[in-house]
Amino acid sequence: MTPTGTTKPELERLGRKLVRLGGKQVLLIAHGGRVFAIANRCPHEGYPLSEGTLGQSCVITCNWHNWKFDLASGEALIGFDPVRTFPLAVRGQESLVDLTDPPAEAQRARALAGLEVALDYDDRARMARETARLERAGYDGRLALAHAILRQNERLEGGMTHAHAAAPDWLSLAARAQDPDLRLTAVLEPIAHLARDTLGAGAFPYAEGSAAWDAAAFVDAVEREDEAVATRLVRGALEAQVPYAEMRPAFAAAALAHYNDFGHSAIYVLKAGQIIEALGESVQPPMLLALTRSLAQARREDLIPEFRGYPGAVAAWGEAGAEPVSADDLRGVSVNGGLDRLLRSGKRTPSELFDALVAAASWNMAHFDLGFDSATDNPIADNVGWLDFTHALTFASAARRLCEETPALWPKALAQLVLFIGRNKPYVDAALDTDAWRVDETERFIADERGALYDHGIAEPIIACHRLKVLTALEDEWLARPDSSALPMMATAVNRYLNSPLKIRHGLRTARQARAFVAQEG
Repeated sequence: MTPTGTTKPELERLGRKLVRLGGKQVLLIAHGGRVFAIANRCPHEGYPLSEGTLGQSCVITCNWHNWKFDLASGEALIGFDPVRTFPLAVRGQESLVDLTDPPAEAQRARALAGLEVALDYDDRARMARETARLERAGYDGRLALAHAILRQNERLEGGMTHAHAAAPDWLSLAARAQDPDLRLTAVLEPIAHLARDTLGAGAFPYAEGSAAWDAAAFVDAVEREDEAVATRLVRGALEAQVPYAEMRPAFAAAALAHYNDFGHSAIYVLKAGQIIEALGESVQPPMLLALTRSLAQARREDLIPEFRGYPGAVAAWGEAGAEPVSADDLRGVSVNGGLDRLLRSGKRTPSELFDALVAAASWNMAHFDLGFDSATDNPIADNVGWLDFTHALTFASAARRLCEETPALWPKALAQLVLFIGRNKPYVDAALDTDAWRVDETERFIADERGALYDHGIAEPIIACHRLKVLTALEDEWLARPDSSALPMMATAVNRYLNSPLKIRHGLRTARQARAFVAQEG
């Protein structure tokens, strides 16, 4: 117990007194015949409770935002975050307080409980405080992200989201941070994104039961959109402790079976493994269940008329030619024209085809006509923005790694890259001069842009995470194959994207399209 330097009569006379003990601000209060000791800083935003108002029922109110706290328990009666209380004793006339911190495990439990409240209310500031409390108690701040993934998993109606997909990239940013503030900033990003994705969501339980893992049966279940069967197979694999690396080829086969979900499926298959590697086995069950759900529910865009040439092109791969191919051959091609051109070179090495396709997709992105991004009178089919172009690059980087692990998947991945190129053809300005966006020092460019992401200032988490994801894709390709012919144009495209205006909200466009839609409903 630590003496406060205050006698009980003095405290009763004053009513309250602020003392500084052991680096802490402790507020002593005599009220209703009792004495209390609480932390002086309001847990909401840190304003002094010593300036607060005392109620008749042992309640103190922070006058800044009207949060109210029970003096005995510290419970927040209005507000969400309890204030810390300290045991207080009176020996003779001297008042003493116990400043001993709770055991680390108790601090951990309190921080995780507080994190859950913050997730429910999308309270980013409290997510940051609770993660900082974990670190102060000696735990790795990444524990907060692992707990959020576990806790929110059954609130994911559609399964895995961009919050998960960007998480390993944010964690990589955290690992590179030179000070703890930057590290916490990066760790907080995927936690807050996951909170936003699940805000107000109900419960969407995963199928119970399990079945022995069978890769072919899993791919078939996903193809039939039978989430329950696919989930039971995954549960069986988890029970048998099958490592994800052994399951991943089946997940990749399911992801690349179609032009799935604008490339999200392949990206998610890769990123799920990176999350598991970063956070440990505790997140493997929720990640694989969420991934399975997203695969089973994924849009199969090759069923759309525009892309129906894709299955035939894949089926004809065995008869493909061996013509050399370059990015120039694939720039400005339509979907079907691009598939035909790809088949004339299908017997070339995957790396040659990949470089030509990535360079062509990057050229499209570097020449995106921003008029489509700002338009207010276009049809819904032409609602095209930067993310329609960035996904070609993030998909390409993920697909490359999956195909290097399972080479039989290359024809599907390469053909799907053609679909990205063809679908974006109408939205480029071929005459645009991109010299101003050329990157001369790739490593320095990546480092500078990565550093800017610690304080990006973007309100929408999905926009912020795409900036990191596309920069990570560029870095991954640069590290994997620094001599790739696709890199210069890829870096140019990424530079223009990161340093160009981005219209996030389309109020007028949405209103006009809504009225036009309703007018035609009949």
